[in-house]
Amino acid sequence: MELKCFDDIGELDRYAAQIFADTLKSKPHATLGLATGSTPIGIYGKMIEMYKNGEVSFKDATTFNLDEYVGLSPEHEQSYANFMKQHLFDHIDLPGKQAHLPSGLVSDLQAECSNYDRMLAEQPIDVQLLGLGHNGHIGFNEPDYELQGGTHIVDLEQETRVANARFFDSIEEVPTKAITMGVGSILKADSIVLVVKGSDKAGIVKKALRGPITTECPASLLQTHKNVIVLVDREAGRLL
Repeated sequence: MELKCFDDIGELDRYAAQIFADTLKSKPHATLGLATGSTPIGIYGKMIEMYKNGEVSFKDATTFNLDEYVGLSPEHEQSYANFMKQHLFDHIDLPGKQAHLPSGLVSDLQAECSNYDRMLAEQPIDVQLLGLGHNGHIGFNEPDYELQGGTHIVDLEQETRVANARFFDSIEEVPTKAITMGVGSILKADSIVLVVKGSDKAGIVKKALRGPITTECPASLLQTHKNVIVLVDREAGRLL
C-alpha cells in the first residue's frame, strides 16, 4: 500500500486524474472503475481538463461505476447516472454504450446484480477509484458481520443516509436501499486508488489503513490488496 499526503487539494486531484490518464495512455482499451460523491468531483474536473487539452482520450475505454440508488431513474437529479453525466461523461469522448452503472429501477434486482457481475468478469477493472465513508464503507458496502463478494442490494445505514442528505431536499427523500458492487469485485481490480479528504475522515482513515482487517470496517479489507494507492489531504491523514 502506497500512501501520499497532499497540502493542496488541486494537486491531489491532478495526481489521481493522472493515474487514470497514464493507464489509458499505456492501455487505451482499459476498464476504469469509477465512484460518486463529493470526493471525486475535483478529480473528474482534472480528467476533463486533460481531455480538452488533448492529453488523454476515453474513446476506447470502458467504465463501471460502483453503485446506484434503488428506486431512482437515471434521469433523477440525484441518481448516480445523472451525477456521472454532469461531472464527467457529458464532457469527454467516452461513448455512452461503454459506460456502465447498475440499474436500481429494474423489476428484477437480483438479475441485474448477476448481469453486472457477468460484465465485470468479462471486462476486469484495471484501476478502481474509491472514496471512503465515515463508517468505513467502500461503494455502498456497509459495516456488517459478513460482506457480500458480488454485486448486491444493500440497506443503507442511517449514518450514510444522513451524510448523503445534503444532496436531497430532506433525509426522507434519500433512498433506503442501493445496488452496489461487492467488496470481492472491488478487490479484483488490478489497482485501486483510494482518495480521502477532510479532517472529519481522519479517524476512519487510521482505522481503515492501520487498524485490524474486519468486515466491521469494509475499507480495512483494502489492506489485503496487492496494489493500493492512498491519496489523502493533510487533514484526512493527520492521524497516520
